[in-house]
Amino acid sequence: MSDIGKNASKNRRWVLASYPEGLPMLDNWRLETSPVPEPGPGEILVRTSFLSVDPYMRGRIAPGKNYTQGVGLGELMVGGGVGEVVASRHPAWKEGDIAEAMNFGWQEWVVLRPGQSGVLAVNRIDPALAPIQSSLSWLGMPGMAAYFGLIEVGRPKPGDTVVVSAASGAVGQIVGQLARLAGARTVAVAGGPDKLSWCRELGYDATVDYKAETDLEAAMRRACSDGVDVFFDNTAGPIHDAVMPNLAVGARIVICGRIALADQFGKPDIGPRFLSQFIVSRPSMHGFVVFDWWHRRDEALKRLAALHRAGKLRFKEDVIDGIERVPEAFIRLFRGENFGKQLVRVRV
Repeated sequence: MSDIGKNASKNRRWVLASYPEGLPMLDNWRLETSPVPEPGPGEILVRTSFLSVDPYMRGRIAPGKNYTQGVGLGELMVGGGVGEVVASRHPAWKEGDIAEAMNFGWQEWVVLRPGQSGVLAVNRIDPALAPIQSSLSWLGMPGMAAYFGLIEVGRPKPGDTVVVSAASGAVGQIVGQLARLAGARTVAVAGGPDKLSWCRELGYDATVDYKAETDLEAAMRRACSDGVDVFFDNTAGPIHDAVMPNLAVGARIVICGRIALADQFGKPDIGPRFLSQFIVSRPSMHGFVVFDWWHRRDEALKRLAALHRAGKLRFKEDVIDGIERVPEAFIRLFRGENFGKQLVRVRV
């Protein structure tokens, strides 16, 4: 093991202490200290550099059934990360390599097993291509969600109007740029002048401040006078309810997230029913989970990297420092306090 591994004796890690009732709170997690794990045959030991916090994690800390297994009480909190290999017992990996995976967990040190496929895959990151934290942002899971959710599910055509909620967030900021490159007119829905200003810098054609509008449905109607052809829904809630009456015939709705209803997790969505609108507009609505598209990961990342090299893709990251602040960073998502992709820098 390298000197880094030999000299480290403690691994700080966050475990789930209680299931949230409504919005997550800081005391839903407990910071524990354990020995640094040892890699076995075919494994690598990685010191975490950055951790990702994402809205999907809310579903993992609920006791009810979800699309994948949740976190049990006393178990390590799930999450993606990227870091440096400090010890390797795998023939294809060496000390100093940079590894990214979805199963780091909220901890300073992790043992990973390269060679697995799908969501459990361990990916080697080339720091010469982009800063390593990009593998958790636009060049990682959020970028993939934007790419496959828009291109494969939303299917925008030139001249379409594409509405994106949480448009300045990790996924939304990429969706809007991809939609414009597809020839669509783009409408950003976000909260506050700073976030809307960033959306305009990204090229969004129109913006709606959901926090400032007293009649959100009317604001959407003004911004989308010819109707909404593609709705990339990252929030659910009031924004969803304001967009639905403004659908164009044959609209495509991508249900990517419901962060606006995080305080009602596990409860039925209650609001207007849009069956009459569905008869009039004949839209299609699809629930979207990026992990269903993981087998095409390389395709998306190559395309996103090429767009970035060509100066056609911009992004913003919001970085908080310290393993002790991971729950705080996660909770910021539900308060709308993050600006761009929320990351935690565990080690410089």
